[in-house]
Amino acid sequence: MRAPGFWWQKHSSLLAHALRPVSSIYGTIAGRRMRQAGERAALPIICIGNFTAGGAGKTPTALAVAEILDEAGESPAFLSRGYGGTLRGPIQVQTQHKALEVGDEPMLLAAMAPAIISVDRPAGARLAHEIGATVLIMDDGLQNPSLRKDCAIAVVDGAIGIGNGLPLPAGPLRAPMDAQWPAVDAVLIIGQGEAGEAVARQAERWGKRILKGRLAPDQMLTEKLQGQRVLAFAGIGRPEKFFNTLRACGAIVEETRAFPDHHPYNRSDLDKLRKIAEARGLQAVTTEKDFVRIASMNGPGVWGDLMVLPVRLELDDEMALRNFILRKISDRRLRRP
Repeated sequence: MRAPGFWWQKHSSLLAHALRPVSSIYGTIAGRRMRQAGERAALPIICIGNFTAGGAGKTPTALAVAEILDEAGESPAFLSRGYGGTLRGPIQVQTQHKALEVGDEPMLLAAMAPAIISVDRPAGARLAHEIGATVLIMDDGLQNPSLRKDCAIAVVDGAIGIGNGLPLPAGPLRAPMDAQWPAVDAVLIIGQGEAGEAVARQAERWGKRILKGRLAPDQMLTEKLQGQRVLAFAGIGRPEKFFNTLRACGAIVEETRAFPDHHPYNRSDLDKLRKIAEARGLQAVTTEKDFVRIASMNGPGVWGDLMVLPVRLELDDEMALRNFILRKISDRRLRRP
């Protein structure tokens, strides 16, 4: 589903006010659940989550953390619920798996390090330990209490922050902020914006580490996109964020098509998009996450000249994140079971 626009308004709308009673009940239950004691895994757990429903840059952050750990001599593995997939796990993602089985994000993660999907997070952690991982990176799961986190980083989209600051369904929060702040060790603000700065100020008041960065598109493709007339489409948390990235690359975005997050593209979807691109002489462009779903469901060669724009996390201070994570891991290993 698409996140409703009123979630991201600075002040609560009439609809948000009308939903407050339901939101209050949901928030109370979610906050109480977060306070439950989780299982201690056999290996350190780093959680990359976010305060809100929808995308904020968790997957690029998880990949950046895995790269840091790999360079430090660790053997990281990823753990995901496998949102959008049919398999419950615990199972390690393999090349023969499809996005409809394991979800699109785990397939991206598995290209870098072993990725495990498991609805039962402790069972997934046990499998990661069995296959030889030394550190487990949870992609999402900040509000899930089943595993104790040794380091929890909340990723925040700087342009939208935490929206109107209300729990679901009146707003985008997965739990009230008073329940979520004690569960995180740091916030990573991705991109610029007053909404993100407001979250950073809250983090400072709570004594949390503040990190900043941005999502940068592939440089070679950026050069190819300059001056190109494009049809841009995406089924992610905030498609307009992708469209703005293309504009920043110098592309002339003449047509856009926004699909629901994790949209399962079929042949009909692709045929319609292709016809629009061909009729107007446009270059079709989509995200790496969307292409995983397209290729998984329809074959990698279904649209030969479709352009895919990967992005990676660029940190203002990568050493700060590296030292922060490695210290948390060291603290865990020094702690008695």
